[in-house]
Amino acid sequence: MLDVRRMQILRAVISSGTVTAAAAHLGYTPSAVSQQIAVLERQAGVPLLERTGRGVRATAAGRLLSEHAGMLSRGVAAAETALADLKAGRTGQLSIRYFTSAGAAVVAPALARLRGEHPGVRIDLELVDDPTASLAEVRGGRADVALVVGDPGRPREGVRLERLLDDPFAAVLPADHPLAARRVLDLAELAAEPWVASERPGPCLDPLLDACAAAGFAPDFGVRSEDHMTAQGFVAAGLGIAVLPRLGLINRHPDIVVRPVANPEPVRSVYAAIREISLAQPALVALLTALRDRVQRLGG
Repeated sequence: MLDVRRMQILRAVISSGTVTAAAAHLGYTPSAVSQQIAVLERQAGVPLLERTGRGVRATAAGRLLSEHAGMLSRGVAAAETALADLKAGRTGQLSIRYFTSAGAAVVAPALARLRGEHPGVRIDLELVDDPTASLAEVRGGRADVALVVGDPGRPREGVRLERLLDDPFAAVLPADHPLAARRVLDLAELAAEPWVASERPGPCLDPLLDACAAAGFAPDFGVRSEDHMTAQGFVAAGLGIAVLPRLGLINRHPDIVVRPVANPEPVRSVYAAIREISLAQPALVALLTALRDRVQRLGG
């Protein structure tokens, strides 16, 4: 097998024209250079240099190996440049998983800021509303960070959990509802109302069901939707009331009113699950900073 280091020595000898000049350039003794060339010739099985007076000249095989040594040098240089760009955050790729209501409210502004700071970084963005599936993406190395609702429990090795914000729920009422004039509503005052659901059973809905149970009732979900905007539309049409998380109310239907609820106030927690090894990427650190700043502006 040919030795790459010896090929580079051969290239230096051919470029310099003499073993002595190449040795001076490389910081070796002339005898050490001659020994390395001799070993390379044995590996190649053909002569690589021929003497011409006081200098040397490459054979056809020598020129061939010298050209390939040059290509290897250029490849290494390109790899070093690419690695430096990656380490500096000028290039690379981040894989992000998020849930629906975090998209417009949190993720989009954070990514807009990230693009301004690291325009060369590619973003792999995927909507995953199942927290278990999102965590599995991070744990399996298929995502660098995932935003999830609910306490994920103890993190596994290689995954860091960061609590980003507490997201309180609020009552959503038709604009002409009798309770619309109230500034704050007790949750129990909504017990007899028909309800519009915007979440499937799971971590997003559990805080609301737990709060209703603490207030002494179970909500009657007469209408179900798959997203918060549709739920708002059902409320505006008079099909019921809803109690939705604040992140789901960033964009509001014009024919609804939103009122805080108390006794108790339902709250869901939003976490970032982070692949620890990915924190070596400056772009991920910048994204996390942008996410923190965004939720702080939202009051999280």
